[in-house]
Amino acid sequence: MRTIVHNNVTVGENGHLFFAGMDTTELAEAYGTPVILIDEDRVRARIREYRDTLRACIGESSMPLFASKALSFKELYRIVASEGVGTDIVSPGELYTAVCAGFPMERAFFHGNNKTDADIAYAIQNGIGYFVVDNPEELDAIDTEAGRAGIRQKILLRITPGIDPHTHQKISTGGVDSKFGSAIETGLAERITRMALDKENIELCGFHCHIGSQIFEIEPFVLAADIMIGFLADMRDKLGFTASVLNLGGGIGVRYVESDPEISVTQNVKAICDHVRATCEKHGVTLPTVYMEPGRSIVADAGMTLYTVGSVKEIEGFKNYVSIDGGMTDNPRYTLYQSAYTVLLANRADEPADALYTVGGRCCESGDIIQENVSLPHPERGDLLAVLVTGAYNYSMASNYNRVTRPPVVLLRNGESRLAVRRERFEDLVACDI
Repeated sequence: MRTIVHNNVTVGENGHLFFAGMDTTELAEAYGTPVILIDEDRVRARIREYRDTLRACIGESSMPLFASKALSFKELYRIVASEGVGTDIVSPGELYTAVCAGFPMERAFFHGNNKTDADIAYAIQNGIGYFVVDNPEELDAIDTEAGRAGIRQKILLRITPGIDPHTHQKISTGGVDSKFGSAIETGLAERITRMALDKENIELCGFHCHIGSQIFEIEPFVLAADIMIGFLADMRDKLGFTASVLNLGGGIGVRYVESDPEISVTQNVKAICDHVRATCEKHGVTLPTVYMEPGRSIVADAGMTLYTVGSVKEIEGFKNYVSIDGGMTDNPRYTLYQSAYTVLLANRADEPADALYTVGGRCCESGDIIQENVSLPHPERGDLLAVLVTGAYNYSMASNYNRVTRPPVVLLRNGESRLAVRRERFEDLVACDI
């Protein structure tokens, strides 16, 4: 079988596209379209790759925290929990989903730059492990709520190291002017550290940073580690505080198209950890527990979305459109970021392309585009169109714009499929209407 972009995508002898060893045409027939497929074996393998490398390089207490903003539903939290790692959540809705799934909340880290008082109270009531604190107002609110609950709440402080990783502006978060965290350069990082150490109901455990997403080079992560460990040493010398935790965030890039580089998670994580160890020795800093927050790099290439072709419109001398039964409602990333995707006809994957097409969605919106200038064999109504590497920031960003229902999520493992999230029904659309 011929592989495409990733080794879990192949073309079978029957000319059909296979995903995780299963015929996509049979899956589309069984579950309908649009449908989001998730290769569970790939998800577990990626988690273990991060987990085992971190443990081997730093110690048994170090682990990945799955960034669930990339993909969030109950069964996924159960998978993450069963692999013995943690999760990074960014809203009370994600927290609620994790609680419903029985996720061990002591391994949950609550992020966000504007947690409300209600969010904070809800998280503490449910035994959240750590808050990753963004700003002084939040620090005060957590101290107050922890006091009401009669606990000392563990926290990390989100620190902005002032790094430009040369990624898309909308997914770059490490600069001094970012809306996230407290910048070292402006002195706010030191001030909020002093504040946290003075709080009666807060236990400051360490620091967090996240510099952005889709980073293919290792240098920005190494530079972030240098800056953060220097900050750890500075806080030890100035305040007598020894951080026990350093969270380096996520951001390792994912291959969406053939022209993207292939990244070895094991090699990158090992190189980062080796640098952390060496830099701690250089500064005389006690080696902390190291967390990382992969999201995209765990689930992106574990995902594929299948659509049915509706119409084909050829505007002679201009462009060709192929319309599908989904679109920006289940994948807004091209509309937001002009994200590149690999697109194929799943039922005719062995046929040569004969023209360029723009893949348009069903919404009444000119910007409802999945991809432009895609090489395809001439599509026909009823063909099955596959978009690869849709495991991250697709279902989690899906909407009901135009009152379109969200697609189901189907897990694939060991040659078998099972429904993890059912397809929305029309009655779901009006469930909150009065």
